[in-house]
Parts: sequence; structure tokens; C-alpha cells
Amino acid sequence: MGAVGFQEADWIWKDGEYVGWHDCNVHLLATAVQFGTSVFEGIRAYETSEGPAVFRLREHIDRLIDSATVYRMLPDYSADELVDTCLEVIRKNELRNCYIRPMIIRGYGTPGLNPILSPIDTYVAAWGWGTYLGAEALEVGVDVCVSSWQRMAPNTFPARAKAGGHYVNAQLMKMEAVQNGYVDAIALGPGGLVSEGSGMNLFLVDEGKVISPVLDGTSLVGITRGAVIQMARDLGYEVEERPVPREALYTVDEMFFTGTAAEVTPVRSVDRIEIGDGKAGPITLDIQKRFLATVKGETDDPHGYLTYV
Repeated sequence: MGAVGFQEADWIWKDGEYVGWHDCNVHLLATAVQFGTSVFEGIRAYETSEGPAVFRLREHIDRLIDSATVYRMLPDYSADELVDTCLEVIRKNELRNCYIRPMIIRGYGTPGLNPILSPIDTYVAAWGWGTYLGAEALEVGVDVCVSSWQRMAPNTFPARAKAGGHYVNAQLMKMEAVQNGYVDAIALGPGGLVSEGSGMNLFLVDEGKVISPVLDGTSLVGITRGAVIQMARDLGYEVEERPVPREALYTVDEMFFTGTAAEVTPVRSVDRIEIGDGKAGPITLDIQKRFLATVKGETDDPHGYLTYV
């Protein structure tokens, strides 16, 4: 099971110009194609009573620039310009509920390993996209496994950079999970502690406390993760970031994934062991309700998470 409800758009922005969806091509020998040298973001816009609104747009673009800085591939555009471009792409394609994908890539310049000789190309695409883990995932939860593949060690790949090449690791986890009858996977770090999902962060709920694995250099610093921590605290829950051993996955009361695509998705079982009552738990659903009301503009936005198109 993967992405559902994918809908192609008409236009993709590339370095200041609009290119038709099927005309936006990259050379076979582009450094990004050969070596995964690209950085990107996944951002969501939601339909609200005041039109489309983008969730934490500036934070995503700031992370994009940070990722580009780490990989020495800063674009010719400022964060402000890229924020404006994302909004423009939504308007140009006449989208309402949509997914936005800004990308900075190393294009075609050299077939060798040194990326400095390849140009830096900047794109922004957007399209309509449904619930990432399936239409019922947000209500009933998903069945996952602990992956046999682990996340990178600190100071190998820079985990805080959201780079295309990092996601071959995530694809191995996702494919293994799906082929073994699960919806997705949970990854351990090289030290054996819980890191994150294949492409999303993880939370546990135990004795009323909301727990997130500590950011130890093996996982992405999730934009949605940060917002969910704040929302949980706003709702009165105690939130703790700490090391999580694998065995804790099987004995907690509730569990859920967070991410731009995953939103707040309950986990109902791990390795065929039911979590709590084997369904979405009450604290998970409480946080999910606040999250969805916030992104859809149905409640107050005290932290300024929404940018209206």
C-alpha cells in the first residue's frame, strides 16, 4: 500500500519559468540521477473556509535551505522567494488540497563524483494527493513491523538534511514491509534504539505520557513532529523526548506516526503484536483531531502554522 489519490498537475516551476508537467525532464547523467544529489521538502496545503492554506510553509523552506547548505548546493533563490513561489505554483495549477514538492538538485555537468561541476537547478511541483497510508488509516490505524534495515549512524549521512539519496534506505524498509504484509516499518538506529518510521517520525503513548524517540542523529527533525509536540502540550499532555528501546514498542498503550504525508496516523500493531486495544487510542485521536482542525483552519492558530494562498 502506498500513496493513493495522486493527481498530476499542469505546471512545474523550474528556475523562474513554468514547464509542462510531462515536459519537465532531467538528463540521464545529471548528478542527482547518478548519485542522489538532491534535497527536497514535502509540504501540504489544505482547503479551508478562507481558501487553501499551507501548513508550516516557512519552516519547510528553511529546512530546505539548511539541507542545501549541508550539501553545498545553495540555490540562487532566497527563502522568501521560494515561499512566494510555492504559493504561486498552487495558484497557477488551481489546486486546493495539495502536496507541494520544492526540490534543489545537481543537474547535468559531469559524469564524475565531484558534484561541484554540476549546475544547481531549483524546482517547485505541486499536485493533488490523498491520504498517504490509505483512506482508513487515520481512523483505524495501520499494522507495521520493525525493519531489518536500520537507519544511518551519525556522521555517515547527515540525517537532518532531507536529501533524495537518503531515501533509498527508506525504500528498502517500505518494500520489505509491504511484501511481508505490513503497511509500513519502524527503523532502529545503529545502536539498536528506535529511530523513526520509513519516512515519518514516531510517537508512543504510555501511562498518559506522550513519548518521542530522542533526535540522536539517526532521524529527520520533522516539521510535523515539532508541531505535534506543541499541540500535545497545548492539550495538557506531558511530552518527553527520550531514548526508546525496541521492546517498548510492544508494551506501550498507543502509538502513532507523524509527517507531512502521514499527518497523524495511528499504529495498531507492531510485528503482529497489538498495541493497547489494537486500534487507534484516545490520546492519539485527541491529538489527531487538534492537528486536523488546525491544518483545515477550523480552530485557532496561535502558533501561526498556516499561510493562506
